[in-house]
Amino acid sequence: MNKNNMNLPEEHYGFFTATAMIIGIVIGSGIFFKADDVLKYTGGNIRLGILVFCIGAFGIIFGCLTLTEFSMRTKSNGGVISYYEEFISKSVASGFGWFQTFIYYPTITAVVSWVAGIYTILLFDLENTLEKQILIGFGYMVLFYVINIVSVAIGGYIQNLATFIKLIPLIGIALASVFWSSATPAIPEGVQIFAIGDVGYGWLAALAPIAFSFDGWIAATSITTEVKNPKRNLTLALIIGPIIVLAVYLMYFLGLNKMLGSEYIMSMGDATVSKVGELLLGQYGSRILLTLIIIAVLGVVNGIVLASLRIPQALASKGMIPFAKKVEVINPKINLSIGACLISFVISVLWMLVHYITQKENLLFGSDISEISIVFSYVTYIILYIKVLRMKNDNVITSKFKGITCPILAIFGSLIILVGGYISNPVYVTFFLLFCLVICVMGFWYYRVSHKQV
Repeated sequence: MNKNNMNLPEEHYGFFTATAMIIGIVIGSGIFFKADDVLKYTGGNIRLGILVFCIGAFGIIFGCLTLTEFSMRTKSNGGVISYYEEFISKSVASGFGWFQTFIYYPTITAVVSWVAGIYTILLFDLENTLEKQILIGFGYMVLFYVINIVSVAIGGYIQNLATFIKLIPLIGIALASVFWSSATPAIPEGVQIFAIGDVGYGWLAALAPIAFSFDGWIAATSITTEVKNPKRNLTLALIIGPIIVLAVYLMYFLGLNKMLGSEYIMSMGDATVSKVGELLLGQYGSRILLTLIIIAVLGVVNGIVLASLRIPQALASKGMIPFAKKVEVINPKINLSIGACLISFVISVLWMLVHYITQKENLLFGSDISEISIVFSYVTYIILYIKVLRMKNDNVITSKFKGITCPILAIFGSLIILVGGYISNPVYVTFFLLFCLVICVMGFWYYRVSHKQV
């Protein structure tokens, strides 16, 4: 046996399994609470809504195909940070790691926990105030930190259950809408009505919530070393998988519009799903559907928390954050670093507070902090896409499709997402993107200074 291959994961996933895994990774909770945002940004224009979903899928297909050029050439299973470390520089990897630790994971944790709070309020008919949404969301966040710290196994079971459950409402609503012929419901009195109208180029702002709905695709590239014949099977899976996700999203999106109408969805916002459940399953239908969606959303909270607990320790083991010697120590009882757990939890709590302020003061005009951090992550991937172009220029990559076409289209996709995020709120988005950049620069310089590379 080749000793160089002894530390590599066994290749045991075929094409169908790899495709199923990618679908499970990419389909998240965003589609449930971002469909109304997409319609608002497109002025209720369903065709434009379909277009932005297609653009989102376009971006992840070529992004995945481009990044697999790294995963096929590394023994590390550390994901994107390892790509920066091995193919760009350790300093840049440190900068990206800081962004993931201090912004990306905690902002998504805070926002998705908050969304679970919103649906819980709808489920139990509680007074729907931002304060109650945040409080319940905070409770969920604490719960899943405790679960994942106390037992890794429980967190894994929750993840598997949620992956299956989140497909039920998506496919169920899509199929039911095919046979739906009833008139769309009336918007309740007292609700602000969002009328269908022309938004000009403002529809590009819908790309920010679309990016959230497709977020998670980057993790799909990490299974490369475990796929049989990855050049064929993974390439096909990374094309077909996102197309299937796109099809599911579009069927759900079109199904909602057929049953409720654009104006109803835009006006009722996140409460839309309650009405769908009522129409499909009667008096208790809304509660059944909301329960399924809450489980799906909490599955995302669980997955993000599970990952975020490990990132600080991974950075500490590479000397990329302060107090690395203490943070890198793993407690044998919980198989986690206590220091990393504290860092992850405290930062998530701080971002929950920031999220509350931005929503209370409407600083992001219908958007949220997680969308901007996801937009910035697309920008950071451009560095890797450019590296692939250079690898083709150096004949490390021989395929013109993989070395030129894919990275160029991936760069184009990232830039479109950036433009969409900027249009949604130029002032605050610019400020927040610059803040993300500052955090990256701090991580970059910390590594260089601490390792005496200046």
